[in-house]
Amino acid sequence: MDDHLAGVKLITDGSSIFKIASDDGELLDALREGQMAFFVAIDSITREVEEDITRFELDRDYFLEILRLVEEDVASEASG
Repeated sequence: MDDHLAGVKLITDGSSIFKIASDDGELLDALREGQMAFFVAIDSITREVEEDITRFELDRDYFLEILRLVEEDVASEASG
């Protein structure tokens, strides 16, 4: 694992951890010859989730406003 940590891609099947060793999808068993620990930057994941939630809320609010306008249009056409 001579790569810079930012470029290392790890995957797991739930019981082992594998390193993607090449662009061809070659996998190396990272736990085969000992133990390995890696950490996930929770703050960046949290920030991404918060941004997704904000976008969802804005989209939801816009969608609900459009529904209200359509409902008002349909009600006014039905009454007039």
